[in-house]
Amino acid sequence: MIRRRVLVSGRVQGVYFRDTCRRVATAAGVGGWVRNLADGRVEAVFEGADADVARMLDWAGQGPRSAVVTDVAVHEEPPEGLTGFTVR
Repeated sequence: MIRRRVLVSGRVQGVYFRDTCRRVATAAGVGGWVRNLADGRVEAVFEGADADVARMLDWAGQGPRSAVVTDVAVHEEPPEGLTGFTVR
């Protein structure tokens, strides 16, 4: 199990990024959470198998259809054993 925290920049708020992220992560079996930040970015934590988290990182680089992602900063963190995926 691995954990990655991501900070996604661009037009990522007001485009259903968080809800779509929750649905995609749940379908992939990835635990964690996603939230909007006051500076316009979206922050998310993904925990799960390497391949599943990698799939979420790829998805975060594109986001939902109406998003325009300009940058994704990825930070490795120790897993906490999160289960389920929530929107904060």
